Amino acid sequence: MNHPARILVRGVNWLGDAVMTTPALLRLREHFPAAHITIFTPDKLKDLWGHHPAINQTLAVEGNAKAWVTGRVLRTQKFDLALVLPNSPRSALEVFFAGIPQRIGLARPWRNFFLTRAVAPRPGAVKMQKRTAADIKRLIAVGGSRTSYPASAHQSQEYLHLVAALGANPEPLLPQLVVKPEEVEAAKKKFCPETGSSPVFGLNPGAEYGPAKRWPAERFIAAAKEIQQQTGCAWLIFGGRGDVELAERIAGEIGSANLAGKTSLRELMALFKLCRVLLTNDTGPMHVAAALGTPVVVPFGSTSPELTGPVGANHQIIKADVPCSPCFLRECPIDFRCMNGIGTRQVVAAVLQAVR
Repeated sequence: MNHPARILVRGVNWLGDAVMTTPALLRLREHFPAAHITIFTPDKLKDLWGHHPAINQTLAVEGNAKAWVTGRVLRTQKFDLALVLPNSPRSALEVFFAGIPQRIGLARPWRNFFLTRAVAPRPGAVKMQKRTAADIKRLIAVGGSRTSYPASAHQSQEYLHLVAALGANPEPLLPQLVVKPEEVEAAKKKFCPETGSSPVFGLNPGAEYGPAKRWPAERFIAAAKEIQQQTGCAWLIFGGRGDVELAERIAGEIGSANLAGKTSLRELMALFKLCRVLLTNDTGPMHVAAALGTPVVVPFGSTSPELTGPVGANHQIIKADVPCSPCFLRECPIDFRCMNGIGTRQVVAAVLQAVR
């Protein structure tokens, strides 16, 4: 393929997924070192890409704009190539209406016509299939172990497969985000100046997807108290606007700062960089912290760490060996055994291991 001068990457729509695209973006930059690469991303994620070595420019998606209107705006940028990371018809329509000569994305129904190259799914790709309540009851009755998948099934491999179609190296890399030291200092001064010389640990007890991904609050509290007693750490409690009440409860129990709903995305990133470890559910901020080099400790229940977990050897994954997991459901239809099977002692030990 001729080396394009101007590349548009249509970014994905969710925080954790966006982080999982960074290995592919780094490989894209490696393959096209002189190209001007623009990430076209939902407005809520635009600040994620600050200082990223793979990106020259960030454009924000207007969520209410029609695809043809978006395409008309993109047309003025005169891109040579579009790499479409989402699997939606709309994302392919946008670059089609933009008149970009080369339009590459994964082959999916209702959109292949709008791509100049529809890339076939990679061998070994795993689709996250939700289990029904009947499936779950049957698996429990039969018994057995939790379902696991090979490391090659990880979602980040999907994006690497796509850039490999352009000739880029498909070998995995660690996800990478960037914050500057001055951002970290500013966030510390604004949100937690009283931590002093105490080691700063983070706790992220929410999960936007649903309650099936949330380790019980009382266990977070018990684990945080024990860890604080053993390390003298200062806890910071994180979360979105929907987690304020939960975070307030935990912060009140352990005497920590509740930052849920109070930070911008860049401030959240800076505070994660400040933390020695983040104890978190499987959620977008987990991926952000891991990509910044902060060790994460994660109780996994309804989801699969092999498919969407943090990448890297310094992270601690905790899961109960129950036959119905992962079910990929938002709410547990039975007794929540996947999360109830993860004890406080396991989590405490994992956090202490992560900060050694």
